[in-house]
Amino acid sequence: MAEAGVAGGRPVLCLVTDRRAARGPLEEIVGAAVEAGVDRVQIREREMETAALLEHVESLACAARRACAQVELTVNRRTDVALAADLTGVHLGFDAVRPEAARQLMGPGALVGASLHDPAELNPLTCALLSYAHLAPIFPPISKATTRTLLGLAGLRSACRAGLPILAQGGVDPLRAAACVEAGAAGVAVSGSILSASDPGRAAAALREALDQ
Repeated sequence: MAEAGVAGGRPVLCLVTDRRAARGPLEEIVGAAVEAGVDRVQIREREMETAALLEHVESLACAARRACAQVELTVNRRTDVALAADLTGVHLGFDAVRPEAARQLMGPGALVGASLHDPAELNPLTCALLSYAHLAPIFPPISKATTRTLLGLAGLRSACRAGLPILAQGGVDPLRAAACVEAGAAGVAVSGSILSASDPGRAAAALREALDQ
């Protein structure tokens, strides 16, 4: 099974895409962010039909790989698109296939992740099947409002004790990114802090520096 705790021995910085939150062309933002230190890009566009989504995924994957050939690429929910676009893996949502099926489809070396909203969702079977999980919201999200309970660093610490690599998501800025790693996170996942920045490359670089410290 793929290891997802660190990317090249350092905490993971994952960019989760959202066209609605982007201040400019998404391909340009993704390229600048990867060049500045984003290790992983999760392409999340839940409302696209299959053909349009595949084209979108391939366009963003091309932009990301031009910036760094080793970048990890996943797509939200769609194992079929992940396989068709030859991505690193898939990130499961509440309406996606079960982790058992995703792992069988994607293979033992793929990244198979999921979004969790409560440390109690981490059980031995989940930890055995997944490569990593995003835990959210840790802090108030930047790119969208949420009605979910904020988990804070205490919730993050609790989840990290399960042994599965956890990426903290929700309201993560450079100061909070460092605190998340100190709490045990394998990295962070962000959307608004990069997508809505006037200089996405600089925003990504600031997060990268905070994580590496």
